[in-house]
Amino acid sequence: MQYPDIELEKSLWKKGFKYVVGIDEAGRGPLAGPVAAGAVVIDNDKQVVEKVRDSKKMTEKQREEAFDKIKDISTAWGVGLVDSKEIDRIGIQEAVKKAMIIALVQVEKKLGKKADFLIVDGINVMPIIGYKMKRIKHGDLNHYSIAAGSVLAKVERDRLMKEYAKQYPEYGFDRHVGYGTKLHMDMLKEHGPCDIHRKCFAPVKRVLNTK
Repeated sequence: MQYPDIELEKSLWKKGFKYVVGIDEAGRGPLAGPVAAGAVVIDNDKQVVEKVRDSKKMTEKQREEAFDKIKDISTAWGVGLVDSKEIDRIGIQEAVKKAMIIALVQVEKKLGKKADFLIVDGINVMPIIGYKMKRIKHGDLNHYSIAAGSVLAKVERDRLMKEYAKQYPEYGFDRHVGYGTKLHMDMLKEHGPCDIHRKCFAPVKRVLNTK
């Protein structure tokens, strides 16, 4: 089982970058609901929460347990959410960037100063202007701050989708959190898109065109 380390963070600290922010998103691919981004800053190895890794490889119980611990012992953290209407308006790439900036602003409010360096999961993420930034393939697998950010984003988003499940019970959002599972596609075809569906995403668009 692979766990991330803080070797990259340590090397950046040594170069004088005190506040290194690990950032990751959750919910880029779903057909409904917001995209979320989590951002985490630590400054020593005592702030590493045990068993934290890429949120997709953790169980829901493990993520929930890690969520509060990350917030409690990290130097700073933030979570940004961009809703489906905004995703339709600006596109998913811009929406991911916007969610990351929202999370980053929350981190900087807690720090009381600008972040020194951003380490971000994914090589195709749009750059955030005005920051030194490293985009990393499989960043959430290898680097703790990014993995911790992925946990915050995933838990926050999943909780919100479970709230939406109460508002729109016919779609089963509590079971698939908006991803294009067979159940979700069947419900989408039966009921048509609801208010939180991403109308710009092809499977939703196809259903809209047949209604």
